[in-house]
Amino acid sequence: MNREEREAILFAHMEGENVHDYEAVMATFSHPRYELIGNGAVFDGDAQVRQYFAVSRTPFPDQRNELIGLHHTDDGILTEFWLLGTHTGPLMVNGEVIAPTGKTFRVRMAALFLFDDKGIIAERVWFDQLSILQQLGIKLIVEK
Repeated sequence: MNREEREAILFAHMEGENVHDYEAVMATFSHPRYELIGNGAVFDGDAQVRQYFAVSRTPFPDQRNELIGLHHTDDGILTEFWLLGTHTGPLMVNGEVIAPTGKTFRVRMAALFLFDDKGIIAERVWFDQLSILQQLGIKLIVEK
């Protein structure tokens, strides 16, 4: 797959996430897989990735991304983007449900999209989870 084909798939993937058209997002995968480096979570396969969409969009139904830039590798694309959203649904943090704050967040993120000859085989995402919580006014309690 050449660079232009990978870019077209990437743009379809990111736009599908923005408009919450998860069938379109799933169609960009050769094998659905998300790896969230910020918290160590891995969602592998169709069912787990669909569950990830449900869980991650419940607290932030308007979650969206704004592409900053992209950089090609031999078998992938590294993206930089803003992730934005409004906390209007319940959010699970350390096993506790946090009620909606109505506050917005905007964080800079990076994701490496890996490809085979048919589509995306993994999206590996780096993010600052603490920055999101701080922008929402959520304070973490450190146990001693």
